[in-house]
Amino acid sequence: MKILVLNGSPKKEKSDTMHVTRAFLEGMNEVSPQEVHTIHIVDKHIEYCAGCFACMRNGGDCIHNDDMRGILEEILESDVLILNYPLYCYGMPAPLKALIDRTLPLSSMAMQKVGDRYEHVGQADFSHLKYVMICGCGFPNSKHNFEPAVAQFKLCFPNNHTIITVPESPMFNAPEAEVVTVPRLKLVKEAGRQYAKNGAIRDDLIAQITSPMIPETQYAQIANGTVK
Repeated sequence: MKILVLNGSPKKEKSDTMHVTRAFLEGMNEVSPQEVHTIHIVDKHIEYCAGCFACMRNGGDCIHNDDMRGILEEILESDVLILNYPLYCYGMPAPLKALIDRTLPLSSMAMQKVGDRYEHVGQADFSHLKYVMICGCGFPNSKHNFEPAVAQFKLCFPNNHTIITVPESPMFNAPEAEVVTVPRLKLVKEAGRQYAKNGAIRDDLIAQITSPMIPETQYAQIANGTVK
């Protein structure tokens, strides 16, 4: 498969969450070789959407002439989009949000009712695409942290989506935490293997991956510098 990783972290390869994404891709590659391209969004010239809707009226032609044109082409040529990003104010970092806003040329002004809500009719065929969200945060649990980002992702990509949220993700960049991070990344690799084989990950494995690696109170103490 052709996999496009949209890395929304300004830390690029040093991102806490990229450790998770790399393990996921390693698991997929163990099943069969994958064609992977990673875009570090902070390296790209992406103007903010002007909200003029010219692209939706003119066959997808945006008023901005920047890197987004090539990115849209690569998105449509891919089989899987992996959105890798840390949680910023309970959502996407600004560079990734700017990119998502600029996918508007894939839609038209026409609307259709799907279930109990309306969606724009596409100007391009992206029905083949699958979407994976891999998001980490610095808090010790997932409750009341990831919900806004997850809701946004599901609304943007209502079909064929898989979501992995990882609390305590700064630990992946801490060598002294390898006693717990290495086993967790092994679980993520298994998730990648399952996804490559079946296009889905077992619920029990997702539950293991998204659980805290160390007790919440212990993590908070370490983060606060109050460990005795």
